[in-house]
Amino acid sequence: MALNSQLINDFIAAQIAEWPMAAGNFAALADVKVKEFVVDGMPIKVQFNPARMVSSAAKVDAASLKARKCFLCSENRPDVQRGIEWGRYTVLINPFPIFPRHLTIPTGHTDQLISGRIAEMIQLASELDEYTVFYNGPRCGASAPDHMHFQAGNSDFLTISDALENADLQVLAEEDGNTLSWAKGLPLNVFVIDATNPQKGEELFDKLYKAMPIPEGEKEPMMNLLCYATPAGVRLVVIPRKKHRPSFYGTEGDECMLISPASVDMGGVFITPRPQDFERIDADIIKRIFQELCLSDEETEQIASKIG
Repeated sequence: MALNSQLINDFIAAQIAEWPMAAGNFAALADVKVKEFVVDGMPIKVQFNPARMVSSAAKVDAASLKARKCFLCSENRPDVQRGIEWGRYTVLINPFPIFPRHLTIPTGHTDQLISGRIAEMIQLASELDEYTVFYNGPRCGASAPDHMHFQAGNSDFLTISDALENADLQVLAEEDGNTLSWAKGLPLNVFVIDATNPQKGEELFDKLYKAMPIPEGEKEPMMNLLCYATPAGVRLVVIPRKKHRPSFYGTEGDECMLISPASVDMGGVFITPRPQDFERIDADIIKRIFQELCLSDEETEQIASKIG
């Protein structure tokens, strides 16, 4: 069935009304602490959200995944968790929210891999015009790398969309008015696909996908994706990665911080589930995270040079 933002807003409200645990977590968002910085011209927010401990501390090694029941499979979801079917996906509320309106959108139990799904992602973002649809690669923040899923949250939450309005977009390829660009001027290197046609947008993404390196042991290039409606169509933001977690990730030692950046963090809102990390994080630490996890100018140039 076709979706629209009002249908989903009503669905979220209904689920919150009948699911006490989710209702408590959504209500708690009103009291989360937030602080703000500017990093190389990009506004950044930091949220102290203890409910996200389950995601930030998730063990995603093969043995841990095999040992636990998949929480995205229908047979393992709580009875109270209902869904809306959309093609081969099911729209669910996320009971551990970051956004005031937060969705998880799984398909069948297959590996978290994006190839062949971009047109669907663009179409979904077009229908849910108040939401940003996002994808975390299997080692780029996904807490269920064994089960393919998107997430979505209200688009006015992240800061990267406004930052991109002031970025220098270097067009690398074009397909019938749909463009693939390298966005310059942000504290992290990103590629941007502006699409009016989902299939053409996927063709441009495939060019980028083939130009990106695949790290040893991985099945696809490391990346986070953010996709949202614009007045001209849909914008897909591709954030290449080279590392799963920062060098200081962990819980032991004074220098360790429990920060596992995913699409939301890369989109300008960093999530800290521990109070000591919320107090300690600052603009310099955020800049260091971008430098460790994202591609340098030289590495991004190597990808751009392969696109023609």
